[in-house]
Amino acid sequence: MTSTTHQAECSAAALYVAVELGAAEWLLTMSSGPAARRVRRRIGAGRPDQVRNALTAGKQQLGVAPDAPVWSCYEAGRDGFWPHRCLVSLGVRNVVVDSSSIEVPRRARHAKTDRLDGDTLLRMLLRYCSGERRLWQVVRVPSRGWEDARQASRGLTTLQAERTRGRNRIRSLLALHGVRQVRLDAQLPARVAQLRDWAGEPLPPGVQARIGQAWRLLAQVERERQVAMAEERRQTTADRASEAAKLTELCGIGARTATILAHELFNRDLRNRREVGALAGLVSAPYRSGTIVRDQGVTRGGIPGVRRIAIELAWAWLRYQPDSALSRWYQHRFGGGGPGTRAIGIVALARRVLIALWRYVDQGIVPAGAQMKA
Repeated sequence: MTSTTHQAECSAAALYVAVELGAAEWLLTMSSGPAARRVRRRIGAGRPDQVRNALTAGKQQLGVAPDAPVWSCYEAGRDGFWPHRCLVSLGVRNVVVDSSSIEVPRRARHAKTDRLDGDTLLRMLLRYCSGERRLWQVVRVPSRGWEDARQASRGLTTLQAERTRGRNRIRSLLALHGVRQVRLDAQLPARVAQLRDWAGEPLPPGVQARIGQAWRLLAQVERERQVAMAEERRQTTADRASEAAKLTELCGIGARTATILAHELFNRDLRNRREVGALAGLVSAPYRSGTIVRDQGVTRGGIPGVRRIAIELAWAWLRYQPDSALSRWYQHRFGGGGPGTRAIGIVALARRVLIALWRYVDQGIVPAGAQMKA
């Protein structure tokens, strides 16, 4: 939609709605313009019939034509995108807003209620519909199929986190009695009774029972993890035209890394390298005010999982792609420095590697000097 068409539509009579989402109910703050009065309605969460009735009543109270367009917005959060689909099914033109981009007072203590938040969202929606595009950041809503395709990868990530948590729990229980350097393998339940604490005594029965319980949970998680990893590798091998399969053709990139990058980053129709860096949270935040000029480090916005895997990928890139142009650039700029300098450099390398991989997946440009798998 062009800006001319957008402004022409918004200059006509319309209803503007800010939606405050709640677990049990939604608060709809409605108005027909910046100077018009506000109308508020509380409805059941996710009830299309109540939403339709509230919009109809709002149009009548504000004197808006029954066939006038309706614009709405809400903050992205735990509910995800089903409220957006619910509103769109009713003919509402909805935008999902990144909550971190909404203007808030800078006072240390300021009033915050659903009513005030609804008024703030409504004012910003009116400004957005009048053509102020950089007012906030609008979230791109994925399709249901795309959103569902990411669940397998995210489920495996959750299983890996649960595995790490379970292993740490067992090691912590052993460390409470001075037992260290114990292998957590299939023979652990049989070895628990033979373990001795710092004084040479057997572990207390309660600790042994709790270790056994934690081990059984860990074994179940490990079985589910192995099944999920095998399925992920199978899908990556079966569909050689997918983004994940293309990434695995490069040395140093496995199925797990490729799947995360493909599902969380490269499937989002990114337009330029700035969007790649911003979505990973690997862009700098400069501070320039008067004579004060300094760098505040990376923004750490975007998707935490992508940023974490990008740092791991940067270290792997140095190991498995030592002759590539990116690795030579890192060694020239940061290789001779101390640990702090190399840590800063690895973040810069992670951003450059992500951009190079995006160009490889999107345009078929192989990173300079990169080696492909046989």
